[in-house]
Amino acid sequence: MASVVHTPHKSARTSHKGQQTKLAIVEAALVLAKRVGLDGLTIGSLADMMHMSKSGVFAHFGSREDLQVSVVWEYHERFRAEVFDPAMAHERGLPRLRTLFENWVHHINAEIAEGCLFTSGAVQFETQEGPVREALSESVSTWLNALRKAVQQSVNLGHLRQDCDAALMAFKIHGLVLSLHYQYRFLKAPEAVQWAQQGFDQLVRAYAAPNTGA
Repeated sequence: MASVVHTPHKSARTSHKGQQTKLAIVEAALVLAKRVGLDGLTIGSLADMMHMSKSGVFAHFGSREDLQVSVVWEYHERFRAEVFDPAMAHERGLPRLRTLFENWVHHINAEIAEGCLFTSGAVQFETQEGPVREALSESVSTWLNALRKAVQQSVNLGHLRQDCDAALMAFKIHGLVLSLHYQYRFLKAPEAVQWAQQGFDQLVRAYAAPNTGA
């Protein structure tokens, strides 16, 4: 009697290959979107970049909108891994807040030649209702909530004064980030990184609790 050789099910192999292809498409789409913006991302341009047919790309994403949303969440995950997760290893309160801001500035510095999807997407989809705007808004809101929580923890732990409004301080810190984007990318001012850091330090000193050494 002939022996039976068990091999992985064909559909399982096909599914794995399809998932790898989809991830590769999202990776290429993210690179392209940083260059031309989410609104400039098209199935045709991506197909050319991937040396695929348009129908091949459509097989993984039902629409251009689905592709754009996938790119937003891929960018979100990378931002989390580079900015948020490393900060969680630091002590809660002011040390974590400082690290969040420093990581965010480093992230901007690293992507100066490419662009930030959060910033460009906010401009491109400001008045365009739909899933892409919703994904962008949810992603940015997630980080602003994390920033606000870090400020509030700093207040609760006595690192910042009790009269510090966490929402207002997070708003001001986000303003430094947006100003850095504009000055650094558009006006090509290299000193903007130093200004952003100095602005953050001044903000912390203004709200520092007595005897914290902030």
